[in-house]
Amino acid sequence: MRPLNLGDVARFVEGNISAFHNKRLDSLGKLKLHRILKRKNPYLFKAKNVLTAQDIIKGLLDAHISSQEETIFGDFLEQLAIFICEQVYGGTKSSAEGIDLEFEKDDVKYIVTIKSGPNWANSGQISNMITNFKKAERILKTNTPSRKIVAVNGCCYGRNRIQDKGEYLMYCGQKFWEFISGDRSLYTKIIEPLGHKAKEKNEEFMGQYAQIINSFTMEFASEFCDEGRINWERFVRFNSSIIPPSRSKKKNKSTGKL
Repeated sequence: MRPLNLGDVARFVEGNISAFHNKRLDSLGKLKLHRILKRKNPYLFKAKNVLTAQDIIKGLLDAHISSQEETIFGDFLEQLAIFICEQVYGGTKSSAEGIDLEFEKDDVKYIVTIKSGPNWANSGQISNMITNFKKAERILKTNTPSRKIVAVNGCCYGRNRIQDKGEYLMYCGQKFWEFISGDRSLYTKIIEPLGHKAKEKNEEFMGQYAQIINSFTMEFASEFCDEGRINWERFVRFNSSIIPPSRSKKKNKSTGKL
């Protein structure tokens, strides 16, 4: 075990956090209105009495961004955790399916899958994780069958009451960061470096966000509003019909209606 140099951690964060911000911007730039309209529940907007095109667009966009950011930042935290463990215990990125990190401590080989928070999985995903743990353990024990191997589901934030899950351990938040670093206070020490250029990067992001809100609002109003009112039937047909209607507003030749 080597002592963790927090300066190295800060430099790693500063050198890599820009990738998180760049991916956020890239995700926004690739958005298409029709794609996100088809992913969300139009009935929910109606039930909530949403009356304006902008409120619908903001709700759609915010839900998309929240989901994307959780995934993108989770990937970054995984990289950070692997870097820290490498510095302290010589940990490495695992090549085994479904395993993110491998390292040895006190004559025990740990295989770790890293997630953002504790509520990441349903029963099927937990079952798949356990299968991956067992497969990795079999491979690692091929030449050394007596080797002690412990599987761990590590979560970068949150807490859990029961750590021993039987077939694996689950460490969350403070316990996880201490587990991979030996530093009980690391979970608070990494906060400041994560804010590197956050204000500058967020201002750039919010500028592009505002442009997309305005652009998508105009596009939605053009296609799904009549005289300033949302045409809910047209919106639902676009979202849910087996044969989606034409995107353009065309009048019925016999009735003159849209």
